[in-house]
Amino acid sequence: MAMAVAPVSTRVFTAPSVSPRASVSSNRTLSLAFFSSSNHASMQLSLMTKDSVSSWKSVARSPQAAMATSVSQSTHRIADIMATLKVQGKVALIPYLTAGDPDLDTTAEAMRVLDSCGCDIIELGVPYSDPLADGPVIQAAATRSLAQGTTLDKVLGMLKEVVPNLKAPVVLFAYYNPILKRGPEAFMKAVKAAGASGLVVPDLPLEETGKLHKFTAVNDLELILLTTPTTPQSRAKVIAQASEGFVYLVSLTGVTGARESVQSRVENLLTDLKQVTTKSVAVGFGISLPEHVSQVAKWGADGVIVGSAMVKILGEAATPKEGLVSLGKFARELKAALP
Repeated sequence: MAMAVAPVSTRVFTAPSVSPRASVSSNRTLSLAFFSSSNHASMQLSLMTKDSVSSWKSVARSPQAAMATSVSQSTHRIADIMATLKVQGKVALIPYLTAGDPDLDTTAEAMRVLDSCGCDIIELGVPYSDPLADGPVIQAAATRSLAQGTTLDKVLGMLKEVVPNLKAPVVLFAYYNPILKRGPEAFMKAVKAAGASGLVVPDLPLEETGKLHKFTAVNDLELILLTTPTTPQSRAKVIAQASEGFVYLVSLTGVTGARESVQSRVENLLTDLKQVTTKSVAVGFGISLPEHVSQVAKWGADGVIVGSAMVKILGEAATPKEGLVSLGKFARELKAALP
């Protein structure tokens, strides 16, 4: 499936454009936390009711939520790895790469390098022309990747060759539009056939997860959901119930990108989230240094996700070979900073 290259630009969202399928009754408010960084923007949808607790209990009793929270008879590899590490007192290192930047051959080798450095799970981003949750570094990487002809089929083809040789499972990071374009059922079959173990869809509202869970369950894929600093605890509880593999805690109100420090409120976010779930929690967005991963681990995270810093190393290297050497060195430094 070819995905067109489009310049990244700031957008202004109105409530109807967020989700055409979302209905807002008189006793509900639709809350948008809209964040921008230069030309880059992301939004997080939060749907709240007057009686939020009873409302989300109602959601949890729906067939879709029942499917999401039921115990699968098949092995959930990501959840198993997170649980094992937790018992061992260890914290998972989860690096992120943009597929096809600088090229797919380098991406494949980068995944092998990260695996050899002891990374526990590898997150691979499918390049998309309008990546709302991503900051300048990953947006630029996606643009470069698309410009040289990277497509979903090419990414999946590369995965088929690489995954059998990896110890770490692969989580595919994909926006909702390419999934809808191909069709959720066909998309999940293709992802499973390529060897991926899980999926993150950053712009997927909780209310839409039932449609995907139906197909991820059939294909033994773990659908990982996100909570943010603006997510009410009652909603976070339902998101955690529906999330598989682990719960992805977005550490800041904004887009991806390296920050000089990790905000201290992440400790409180972790504490609050762990009050409503026993599932593993991995923290991402803004984590880019060994001291960051060490700090977040001390605060109680079960996993740390490092994206923009990894992508920048490969994207700014003079040659792919130099980038791979630097990537391996950085991954080992991050690993050494974790318990």
